Amino acid sequence: MIHRDPTAEHRAFRETVRTFVRNELAPRAREFDRMGKLDKSLFPKMGELGMLGLRYDEAYGGAGLDWSYTAILCEELGNADNMGVMTGITVHTDMATPSLHRFGSEALKHEYLAPAIRGEMVSAIAVTEPDAGSDVAGIRTRAVRDGDDWIVNGSKIYITNAATADWLCLLAVTDPGAGHKGFSQIIVPTDTPGISYNLLDKIGFWGSDTGQFFLEDVRVPVSNTIGEIGRGFQQQMMQFQDERLVVTIGLIAYCEALWGKTCEWARERKLFGQTLISMQNTQFKLVECKTELTTARLLNQACVDSLVAGQDATELISMAKLYCGRVARRVADECFQLHGGFAYMKESMAGRAFCDTRIASIGGGSDETMMHYLAKRWRL
Repeated sequence: MIHRDPTAEHRAFRETVRTFVRNELAPRAREFDRMGKLDKSLFPKMGELGMLGLRYDEAYGGAGLDWSYTAILCEELGNADNMGVMTGITVHTDMATPSLHRFGSEALKHEYLAPAIRGEMVSAIAVTEPDAGSDVAGIRTRAVRDGDDWIVNGSKIYITNAATADWLCLLAVTDPGAGHKGFSQIIVPTDTPGISYNLLDKIGFWGSDTGQFFLEDVRVPVSNTIGEIGRGFQQQMMQFQDERLVVTIGLIAYCEALWGKTCEWARERKLFGQTLISMQNTQFKLVECKTELTTARLLNQACVDSLVAGQDATELISMAKLYCGRVARRVADECFQLHGGFAYMKESMAGRAFCDTRIASIGGGSDETMMHYLAKRWRL
């Protein structure tokens, strides 16, 4: 693995996260799968270790650090042997809270962001709908103003942390005739009357709770609007960049761990009088996988470096999201094949990875969405 921890502080933080993953997450990986969600009691522990608000202002309990620390967090979470768990955590740290930190009022930050950083509240991002996935502009959930309140009606689907979240960062239509300027981001507490959810039965990501929310005449204060009314679409596009990068960093780290497990398997597996790893076909497959993983890691590092330097990394992040998803799928497929029949067992990391990595090319912006954006940016 290629690590670039330039300071003693970076190395110390990596060791902190690594120890937490080794002691609290990895040993319970299959337990979380059986639970169908992450143990909520772990969030305060992560808060105490300073893992939940790395880039957020110290005024709200954050660490005031840069993206290099977020990258370390995601890399080490990739060693938890459970992509669902990794996703549940990073949804909270980097998918549902960035807009609140960037654009939220002081009152909202103290009421929702500070407890989230402490791990006392868990958050979720609610954008996708049954008829609006990659086409974010096609969402139908409406928030109609009634005095000082919004009345929200609609449905959101594929929501990570559905059973765990205390509040949603929800994107709704607040002005149907205003196009992209007619959306707003609203914090909706999940215990608000009129909210219900169903959990979804997935083929992977068993360690996270994914569900569909139903909102019927849900009343929340207009003051729960994040940023300006009508700026929600633009704010969510910015928040997607955080989401995509944490996904790609954690994904590649997870696949590097899978590659290592596959090498161990190949050294022990014997057939035709020799070990699997001694066969040239196996060696070539593993070399190709490692080369692609290293290339993907370097692309992710370029994204992080750009953000640390204060640059717009949207183009790089879009390429990373596209490339890393495809690399992960190829690596998972090759590792699955090398494990043979055992890969089809639930206890096999190769089997779990085969399902878990597939969603990386869909969630957070599909491959097609990334290519469409890049083609427009490059004026093709």
